[in-house]
Amino acid sequence: MGRLRRSRTHKAQRDTHRASRTRARTKDLDQIQLIDMDPKNRAKLEAQPLDLEKPGLAQHYCVECAKYFETDNALSSHRRTKDHKRRLKQLQEPAYTIEESERAAGLGRDLRRPNVPLHDPMATSPE
Repeated sequence: MGRLRRSRTHKAQRDTHRASRTRARTKDLDQIQLIDMDPKNRAKLEAQPLDLEKPGLAQHYCVECAKYFETDNALSSHRRTKDHKRRLKQLQEPAYTIEESERAAGLGRDLRRPNVPLHDPMATSPE
């Protein structure tokens, strides 16, 4: 007998590893909507002081995507991409509140009225 072929031994671990990595993680949409899009904070982010650690010395920042760019040309070309336009569309929807997230998890109070039937078919008629 020959050697048994061993294929697909990784059991799709590569995809779960890629999904869980945090190297390219950006801010969540609710953080951008509630904190960064505030006019005071937006002005601070767009006019940051020089920082040698950040790309482009922190002078070219896209507030909606929470990304730094090397040059002004790179930032202006980024604003024409599908990714940026998709992010703008996502940011137009209102952010989830804490109450909504708790209700989705089953922790909050349900504001709907209970479903009460108007006529019970099993009840006997008074005769």
